[in-house]
Amino acid sequence: QAQMKESGGGSVQSGGSLTLSCSGPSDFYRGHCMGWFRQAPGKEREGVAAVNGDGSTTYLDSVKGRFTISLDKRKNTVTLQMNNLQPEDTAMYYCVAVQQGSRAQDLPRQAEYGYSGQGMLVTVSS
Repeated sequence: QAQMKESGGGSVQSGGSLTLSCSGPSDFYRGHCMGWFRQAPGKEREGVAAVNGDGSTTYLDSVKGRFTISLDKRKNTVTLQMNNLQPEDTAMYYCVAVQQGSRAQDLPRQAEYGYSGQGMLVTVSS
């Protein structure tokens, strides 16, 4: 059962930008690491970005310098700003809240034990 509310996603041309947002129950960030993992057709899940309650962030190597994850504690919202999108970024993106202290690479595995959204499609055309 999805427990994270997601918004954003869509289609864009190569080099374009998109913003994904996700919110959970009030003060959810206090006890959880929040972030995004993605899954492209025929490929394994991969953690994209994660942020912990102390503000620490981790990223998938291929998105470093292009994606930025941020936490708005007042709104209990996590935002993923994606710039310079490339066709290889095309995937379903899922917002998750998992064990505090997790890193981006942990998200696909930890998602089974945490909370997730329905997923949003991001399509980047060349």
